[in-house]
Amino acid sequence: MPRPLGELEDAVMTRVWQWNRPVTVREVLEDLQQERSIAYTTVMTVMDNLHQKGWVRREAEGRAYRYTAVSTRAAYSAALMNEAWSTSDNPAAALVAFFGMMSPEQREALRDAVRIVQHDEPEPPAAADAPAPPAAGPGAAPSAPGEEGGSGARRSEPGR
Repeated sequence: MPRPLGELEDAVMTRVWQWNRPVTVREVLEDLQQERSIAYTTVMTVMDNLHQKGWVRREAEGRAYRYTAVSTRAAYSAALMNEAWSTSDNPAAALVAFFGMMSPEQREALRDAVRIVQHDEPEPPAAADAPAPPAAGPGAAPSAPGEEGGSGARRSEPGR
């Protein structure tokens, strides 16, 4: 579980996530300077720390680096929520309290997310010790495309 980002780390990562492209220390510095007075070396140290912590990867470009986010803001937020929830001694009560704090728009987003997750859940795998489907004998209905022996099992294709 990632530790929460510090205030300056979050300001830097927000830009990296928003821009969604490799960025230099100079680019981040110039954007941060619109809000606060900050030194190049401070931003460079923060970006190096983020690299050491695994939040960004970097590639050399001349004498500088270009930094790219390793994951998304959404993945970071999800990891923080999961950590907070999993440390509760009563996860159900924690969820009820959390849902109670949500705005109507947030609850609607939650409903949408649950629908997406339920729709994307994979079919349960067939038990290894389940009997093989009966072989098609005389008078058996032909299998539909993608089915084997009429069992309804999907054919697995590489790369899918």
